[in-house]
Amino acid sequence: MSEVTIEDTGYVRKIILNRPERMNSITPLMLNQLNEEIKAADADPQVRVIVLTGAGRAFCAGLDLKEASAGEGITGSLTNTGRGAKHYSTREICTVTLQRIDKPVIGAINGAAAGYGLDLALGCDMRVMSDAAIIMPGFSRMGVVPESGGTWYLPRLLGWAKACEISMLGDNLSAQASLECGLVNKVVPAAELDAVVMNWAEKIAANAPLAITEMKRLFRHGLTQDFESHSHHVLMSVLNLFNSNDFKEGVASFMEKRAPEFKGN
Repeated sequence: MSEVTIEDTGYVRKIILNRPERMNSITPLMLNQLNEEIKAADADPQVRVIVLTGAGRAFCAGLDLKEASAGEGITGSLTNTGRGAKHYSTREICTVTLQRIDKPVIGAINGAAAGYGLDLALGCDMRVMSDAAIIMPGFSRMGVVPESGGTWYLPRLLGWAKACEISMLGDNLSAQASLECGLVNKVVPAAELDAVVMNWAEKIAANAPLAITEMKRLFRHGLTQDFESHSHHVLMSVLNLFNSNDFKEGVASFMEKRAPEFKGN
C-alpha cells in the first residue's frame, strides 16, 4: 500500500498521508512519495488547488519514534554517513517544496499534528482544523528544534514572543487555542471538516488560476522585498494579467452578470 495516496475531484487534488496504523508518522518512503506528489500536482494543469491531509485519526504524528529509537528511518538516514547512506538535500525536502510551489495548498488538520507533521501543516497556505484535532509542538521536550520550517514560519505567523512561547514551552494546543493564536484559519466539527475544506478548495479553483498563482508568488516575494521594490513587481504582474484571457473573461462575466469560466490562460 502506498504511504501517500491522491484523490482528484474536479480541479482539486487531495494528497493523503497514508499510514493510519502509525498515525501517519514519517518514513523516508513517505517523504519521497509526498515530495513527488506535491511537485506533480504543482505541474499538472488540471490541478488548481491542493489539499493535504492524513488518513485515519491523525494528520501526521511526526517522525516514527519506533524507527528513530532503533537508529532507523529518517534519523538513521540523516545521521548515517557510512557507505551507501542516502543524503537528503534541503532542496528536496517536502516543506521546502511546499514553500516553493505556486498552487495554493489547504491543510485539512483532521487529527494530531506533531513534530514534522506540524511543520508540514505550517507549510500549507491555509489550515482548517477539526475540533477534535490537536497541535503538539513538543520539540523542546524531545531535545530538538522545529527542523523543517517551523523556526521560519512560527515567528512570521505569530510574532516573535508567541513563537517562543509555543515552541519553548512545548504545551499541546487544542483546536480552539490554535485558532485563537492564529495557527489555523478555521475550526470546524470533525464531521464537517472534509466538506468545509472542499468548499474552500472549489471556491478557489473556480477563481482565475493565473491570478491565484500570482498572488501566492507575490506574497512569497514580499517576505524578502522592500515596499517600493515589491510594488514595482506587483505592477509588472498586473500588466501581464491584463493581457490574459482570464482577465477578459472576468470582465465579460461581470458585465453579463454570470459566473466566470476561467481557462488559466
